[in-house]
Amino acid sequence: MKKENFLLIKEKDSDPGITRFTVVGRVNSKNSCLLKFKLEDSINDGDVNIVLNMADVEFLSSDGKRIILHTYKEAVRTGGRFRIENPSQAVRNTLKMVALDDVLI
Repeated sequence: MKKENFLLIKEKDSDPGITRFTVVGRVNSKNSCLLKFKLEDSINDGDVNIVLNMADVEFLSSDGKRIILHTYKEAVRTGGRFRIENPSQAVRNTLKMVALDDVLI
């Protein structure tokens, strides 16, 4: 069985008002709930300007795409911004398939 690797790190950005998350590994149906809860908690805490660094993401599932889109919509609804920074080729390809690359990257 293949070991699932996933790491999510939250940090305040050097730019005030920005919350940065770094995602590493595979975002799949088993671990996407952690991503969802952390992003929702951030928005609920008033962190509405979110940057998601996905340079080291090997795989992005449909659950992950839904969570990212939902977070984008919530950030915009609350007057904030959401974007993906440094998407890996896997993330870029996945978002391009559903025409979200121009919106989120």
